[in-house]
Amino acid sequence: MPDLIAPTARLRAAWLDAHAEWGPGVHEDGFGLLPSDDPHSPSGFAAWVARLAQPRCTYRWIVDGDRVLGGIALRHEFDEFVRRAGHIGYGVRPSARGRGLATWALGRMLDRARALGLDRVLLVCEVDNLASARTIEHHGGVLEGSPDEMRRYWIGLARR
Repeated sequence: MPDLIAPTARLRAAWLDAHAEWGPGVHEDGFGLLPSDDPHSPSGFAAWVARLAQPRCTYRWIVDGDRVLGGIALRHEFDEFVRRAGHIGYGVRPSARGRGLATWALGRMLDRARALGLDRVLLVCEVDNLASARTIEHHGGVLEGSPDEMRRYWIGLARR
């Protein structure tokens, strides 16, 4: 049974396993990893996890037991980065795709966005990422447009 948890240094080996599965040079959406981060050393990993506890973004890892399956991030403010990348970004490791994990995690993060008082959120995916487009549309995403090879969706967060 999957769960969403706050990033933790305790799962360093499991996260590194997921990271290796993505392969070198590939960006894992939803983890907040920057080029300046050093997740390979224990101290660098701990510093990166500590940075993820910032108040302007909610990071969660998708886990099943001690296995890291993916990550999802909810950015709380609408700034220039969110205008480009969206309020929510997520990624699921290749071996865990096709099981509905992104759809499930996005639903949970939309609940968090409601709790924060957001009225709507922007999600962005590449034009050819049909799995992500379906995930967003499953949650009511309305396509705004597809400039620069990106699909831009808005999801309204009416109170339930």
